[in-house]
Amino acid sequence: MKLIIAVIHDKDQRHVQDSLLESGFQFTNVASTGGFLREGNVTLMIGVDEDQVDQIVDLIRESCQTREQYVNVMPPTMEPVGTVIPSPVKVVVGGAILFVLDVERFEKF
Repeated sequence: MKLIIAVIHDKDQRHVQDSLLESGFQFTNVASTGGFLREGNVTLMIGVDEDQVDQIVDLIRESCQTREQYVNVMPPTMEPVGTVIPSPVKVVVGGAILFVLDVERFEKF
């Protein structure tokens, strides 16, 4: 058995979850925050048999898209106030990060 931990951008979560449910997979959803922009993510924990890992990875890959977004990055200190005008920076957001782990033991009550 394998445990897939998938960290997915908020904007992609609904599409991923719908795809997983339509394919008959169950998951646990944990709200999370992180990354450069400190934007919301969702972390899905999915327990599957080893032969289903590639199917899950394909479903998530098809449901998540990276995209470019412009953000204003503020410098760490703004002294004196008003002398620095931040320029927008293009960053890539979205997509997913997956971890596939071996599960030594699984029980469901």
